[in-house]
Amino acid sequence: MRIGVGLLLALLATAPAIAAANYVAIPGGVFVSALALDGAAARILIKPFAMRIEPVTNAEFLGFARTHPEWQRGQVSPLFAGPQYLAAWQGPLTLGPDARPEQPVTSVSWFAARAFCASEQARLPTWYEWESVAAADATRRDARQDPARNQDILDAIQAATGHRPGRIGQRPADVWGVRDLNRLLWEWTGDYAAMFPNADARVAGAGPSLALCGGSALAFADKNQYALMMRVAALTALKPADDAPRVGFRCVRDLPGE
Repeated sequence: MRIGVGLLLALLATAPAIAAANYVAIPGGVFVSALALDGAAARILIKPFAMRIEPVTNAEFLGFARTHPEWQRGQVSPLFAGPQYLAAWQGPLTLGPDARPEQPVTSVSWFAARAFCASEQARLPTWYEWESVAAADATRRDARQDPARNQDILDAIQAATGHRPGRIGQRPADVWGVRDLNRLLWEWTGDYAAMFPNADARVAGAGPSLALCGGSALAFADKNQYALMMRVAALTALKPADDAPRVGFRCVRDLPGE
């Protein structure tokens, strides 16, 4: 069953736990991933879903921490977050000069990101959901074969190395209305541990749909996607409880009837 965009927006607007979050409908379809499956480009059927327009911000995560004290710095179990959890914040419930409200929250573990999304009846995106939306630019659903666009993304990532992400929303939205997918920060995906071959990172409940073990998940069908390779390498190095200064997240929602 397909749901109209107008009805979707009405449903999202009236959902009580996500009143402050802006989601946009992403249509489903067959997506050809830059990753290779069994030596060939992976063709993935993606169901329609809704994605947060922008990454979760410090201000939003602060609101979550206030109502979920178990995820405050100093309270969260070391099983679910590392020693650098929310390291840029001045205190457990204080942002401070190094964590402005409009910046994406970073130094959050996969567990914390998943808990935040669950609090607004959402979840972390799958890798293929994330990759399919990130393939777009402001005018094209799939701009991955544009060398200038690819180089611009790579230049932005390299320039940001060693720095925390800046403010969200400083670049135009893509054709779907989504911002800041490629240049601003790395983002957790819900199934990253099942997808990328880091045995220590595997977690229960990560999902069996991406049974890409060994080195196969890191084979790239499209060798021009160097910035995407860097992103995969960054996620591969992480365990679910890790909290890195350039890793944040955004949430997605399943659509009714899908």
